[in-house]
Amino acid sequence: MSAKISYDAVEVGTELPAQVFPVNRADLIAYAGASGDFNPIHWNEKFAKEVGLPDVIAHGMFTMASAIRVVTDWTGDPGTVVDYGVRFTKPVVVPNDDKGALIEVAAKVAAKLDDDARTVRVDITATSEGQKVLGMARAVVRLA
Repeated sequence: MSAKISYDAVEVGTELPAQVFPVNRADLIAYAGASGDFNPIHWNEKFAKEVGLPDVIAHGMFTMASAIRVVTDWTGDPGTVVDYGVRFTKPVVVPNDDKGALIEVAAKVAAKLDDDARTVRVDITATSEGQKVLGMARAVVRLA
């Protein structure tokens, strides 16, 4: 766990360390088991293509969970996130090869919201294959 991030030391525009999260078909199967979401678009290439997708796609919630890790790794405590929301803009396509896909995530402090509550808004950018996969991705974080 990293040192606590101080609200007083954080400024608007502070960039969080960017990260890249690999995802492969095995990750999707494991996530399906954990989440109970066994929709075949997440594991069956033939079915995914039949419904108009380019290939199997990652679960939206898997993508969302990957993106917030940049924030929780920065604060060192998932409990600091008091609100988190996104819009799903493009799917993360996960080919059946030895590489899979990459979810690239960057984030920055966009606003100091409440001095008394010590909360900041962090805006998150998540892309895969050069395309934005989450829109309006924002977290409200309570800092020390």
